Amino acid sequence: MTIQRLVRHILLIIGFAAYLGASGALLGETLPWSPSSQSPQSTIAKDDWTKLTGYADRFSAEPGDTVKFMVSTELPHFRADTVRLSTSVDPKNLGFKDELVDSPANHEYPGRRQALNAGSYVMVPDAPVLRLTGSFTIQAWVAPSTPHKGVQGIVTKWSASEHKGYALVIENDGSLGLWIGDKNGHVVDAKTAQPLRDFLPASRDFELGVLTSQMATNQGWYFVAATFDAAAGTITLYEQPVTNWPEDDTRVVTTKVSVKAAGESTMPLLMAAFWDRNDGKDALTGGHLNGKIDSPRVFNRALSRGEIDALARGGAPMNATAAWDFSADIESRKVTDTSANKLNGETVNMPARAMMGYNWSGRELRFSLARAEYGAIYFHDDDMDDARWKMDFEFTLPATLKSGIYAARIRSGDREDRIPFFVRPKKGSATARIAFLAPTFSYLAYGNYTSEVPKLLSLYSSHSDGSGVFYTSRLRPIRFPYSRTFEEDLYLIDWLEAKGLPYDVITDDDLNAEGTSLLAPYKVIITGSHPEYWSTPMMDAMQSYLDKGGRLMYLGGNGFYWVTSKDSPDSAVIEVRRNHGTATWVAAPGEYFHSTTGETGGLWRYRGRPPQQMVGVGFTAQGSGRGRPFLRQPASFDPEVAFIFDGIGHNEKIGDFPSLVNEYGAASDELDRLDYALGAPPNALVVATATGFSNKFQHVTEEVQLPDARQGGDVNPLVKADMVFLEYPNGGAVFSVGTVSWDTALSYNHYNNTVSRITENVVNRFMSDLPLSVPH
Repeated sequence: MTIQRLVRHILLIIGFAAYLGASGALLGETLPWSPSSQSPQSTIAKDDWTKLTGYADRFSAEPGDTVKFMVSTELPHFRADTVRLSTSVDPKNLGFKDELVDSPANHEYPGRRQALNAGSYVMVPDAPVLRLTGSFTIQAWVAPSTPHKGVQGIVTKWSASEHKGYALVIENDGSLGLWIGDKNGHVVDAKTAQPLRDFLPASRDFELGVLTSQMATNQGWYFVAATFDAAAGTITLYEQPVTNWPEDDTRVVTTKVSVKAAGESTMPLLMAAFWDRNDGKDALTGGHLNGKIDSPRVFNRALSRGEIDALARGGAPMNATAAWDFSADIESRKVTDTSANKLNGETVNMPARAMMGYNWSGRELRFSLARAEYGAIYFHDDDMDDARWKMDFEFTLPATLKSGIYAARIRSGDREDRIPFFVRPKKGSATARIAFLAPTFSYLAYGNYTSEVPKLLSLYSSHSDGSGVFYTSRLRPIRFPYSRTFEEDLYLIDWLEAKGLPYDVITDDDLNAEGTSLLAPYKVIITGSHPEYWSTPMMDAMQSYLDKGGRLMYLGGNGFYWVTSKDSPDSAVIEVRRNHGTATWVAAPGEYFHSTTGETGGLWRYRGRPPQQMVGVGFTAQGSGRGRPFLRQPASFDPEVAFIFDGIGHNEKIGDFPSLVNEYGAASDELDRLDYALGAPPNALVVATATGFSNKFQHVTEEVQLPDARQGGDVNPLVKADMVFLEYPNGGAVFSVGTVSWDTALSYNHYNNTVSRITENVVNRFMSDLPLSVPH
C-alpha cells in the first residue's frame, strides 16, 4: 500500500477515534430507564454511498447457480440490471463498460433501509438454570479498551422490553456495575464508582498507523465479580486489578438495594453486549464491549469473600451454574461451558480469538501449545462477519452464461452502485486455455479501505479502540468497484476482450477450496494486479501447478505476501495477522497465530516461502506519483526469451507513456525485485528493469534493520521493478512484471504500445504447445 494511501488511512482512523462519555446513576439508585438511553445503537451511518448499496451472498458462481442480492436504500425504489463488466480506457472518463445481460431479475424493486448491526458478542441460548431469581454471582476477567465510551455489557441476561433480569456491565463512568430488574420492571443499578483503566492506551497514538507492542502485556486486566444476596438485599461488587500498581487499588463495594429477586428473562444470555431491544420486532443488541473477556462464570448463590478471593487466585469454579472456557474450541465459533449444565454458546460477528488471557506468561507465543494462557476473546463494537440483511432479488445464472466478471447494477434517481460477482465455468471444466485468477482475497482485504462508515472496515483499518482488524467478510456492503486492485484488474479484462483472447475467470475463493484441480485444465494462469493475500492451500496449489508444467503470468506487484486463512472453504471470512511487514498495524507478539487455522501469520517470507522462490520477484518498494518505464537488460537478448521482446527495439523504453491510474510509466505504485538471496531460482532472468524513482518511493520496512535516510528511490538501488522470466521443469514457466501498475498501461494508444505488445507476446507463447526452451 502506498504512503499516500497510508496517510489518508491514518486521517480516517483519527476521525473515528473520538469517544463520548456520559455520567451514570448513583450507587444503588432505582432507574426507570432502558439501556438504549445510555448506549448508542450500532446502525449504518447516513452518507451518499449508503443511500443505495448492497452485497451478494457469494463471490463465485457457476452456470445454474443462483446469486442472492441484499440491498439497502433510503429511496422508495431502485432498478437492478445484470451486467458484464470491463473498464473504460478513456483517461478523461474512467468508468465501467457495462454489457447488459438479459434476465428476469432485471426490473424495479421497492426500496427499504436495512441496518448494520455491528458489534461482536457471545450468545448462549436461554435455559431455566440461567433465569436466576434468587441469590447469584457473576465473575470474569476483563480488559476494557474504551472503558469511558458508554455502558458496555460483560455478562448479561437482560430483557430490554420488560427491564427484567441481570447484567454485569461497565457503566458510563467506566466503573463496574450490576443491574437487576425484578418481575415488575423495577431496576436497581449498583456500581463501584472507580473507573477501570484502559488496557490499550498506546494504540490510539496512531504513530504511522502502527500499534505499539503494549498489547503484549497483562496490564489492564481486572478480576471482576458481582454477588447478589437476596436474603440480605445487598449487591457486592469486586473490581481487582491483576497488576498491583500504587494507584490500582482493589475496590469492594457493598450496596443495599430494594429488589428482592431478579425477574425471569427468557432472552439468551450475552457476553460483551446486552439486548437493547426485544419488543416484538427483531431483537437488537447494544452496549457492545471494546476489550477482552476471559473465563466468565455464573453461580446460583452469593459467594463469600473467601470464595471470591480463591477465584481471583485462579481457583477452580466449584459447582458453577456455568463456567465458559474461551481457550477451548478456539478455531471455531463455539463457546464451551465446562460445567455440568453444558450451556454452550457461540460467537457472533467474529470477535478475535487466540488472544492472550489475563494469565499470559509470555513463555509460549503459539496458542496451541499453551491454550490455558489464551483464554481471552477480544470483542469490538464494530466487528461484523455478516450484515444479515434480507434478500431483495436473486439472479439464476443461465446454463450458457459466459465466464467473466459480472455485477448487479442498482440505480435510483442519480444514484448508482454495482455489486460484483464472478462467473466461473462448471466445476471440473474449462472453456479456454487462459484463466484469469481474480484476487478476491485482496478485494476483501482492501474493500471499504476509504469507507466513510466507521463500522465497515477493511483489513487496513483499525477498530474504534485502535486495535488492528484481523477479519473481514464479503457478507456486508463493500465499496467493491472502488476496492484496491479491482479497477486495475478490469483494465486487464478489457485488454483480453480487445485482443480477442478467450479466457475463463476463477477466484482466490475457488483456488483455496479446490487446489490444483482448479488450475490443471489451463495452459496459462494470469494473476490480477495485486494478488497480495494468499492462503496455504493456494500457495501449495500454484507451486504444484508450476512444477507440473503450468505457466503463470504474474501481471502485478506485491503478490504472495500476507499469510491469509479461512475457517472453512465456504466461509465468507478471511483472517490476516500482520507482523514484521510493511503494514498499517501490527499484531501483538503473542497473537501472531491465526485463530481459524492455528498457523503462523505475517509474511510468507518468514514461513520459508518468499514470493521470489515461486515467481522470481518479491515486494521491494512502494510509492505514489509519476512512475517509470522499463529498460531492457542484457538477459533480454538471450534467445530463450526473444519471444518476449518480439517487435520491441533494443533500446526502446517499455511503458514510456501516460498511465490510466498512476500518472505516467508502466512501473509505479508497488514494486517487486529479483533477489537470489531471498530464494529466486538461479535460472531466473531479469529481462527488464525500471529505475530512477523519486523519493516518494520507499524501500519496504521489513528489509530495513536500522533506520536511516537512504531508503528513498533517489538513493536506494533496491527501489526498482524487475521484469523476470523463470522457466520451470516439465515445460512450466513464470513471467513476472514486478509492478502493480502494469495493467493500467495496456490500453494506451488503442492497445498499440510496448506494454501491450510484450503481454500479448507472452500470453501467445505460453498458450502454445511448443516448448519454451530453445537450443543454444
